[in-house]
Amino acid sequence: MIERMETGQRMSKIVKHNGVAYLCGQVGSGDTVAEQTKDCLSRVDALLEKAGSSRTRILQAIVWVSDMADFAEMNAVWDAWVPAGHAPARACGEAKLARPSLLVEVIVTAACD
Repeated sequence: MIERMETGQRMSKIVKHNGVAYLCGQVGSGDTVAEQTKDCLSRVDALLEKAGSSRTRILQAIVWVSDMADFAEMNAVWDAWVPAGHAPARACGEAKLARPSLLVEVIVTAACD
């Protein structure tokens, strides 16, 4: 069975299937990549909770930054957010994001209830 949560015409914020939750890409607000990453990860936390999951159950994360010069600053926030011993498989790359003001976007797949 496939369960779609917070579904609109274009996308669902969460899709659950066979014990896995797929979250849509999350962005955050703020002027710096650190501020946007903190806000973005807070939004990931909220969606994980709605999906019946948590940070400790993340299987994979894909991180897009608008400029790889911000990689270390984003990683400092990411490293403080990921629980010790629960680092997911992760990829990070540079991409032109939906709006020029966006500096980071995170896409998460997690095990769920």
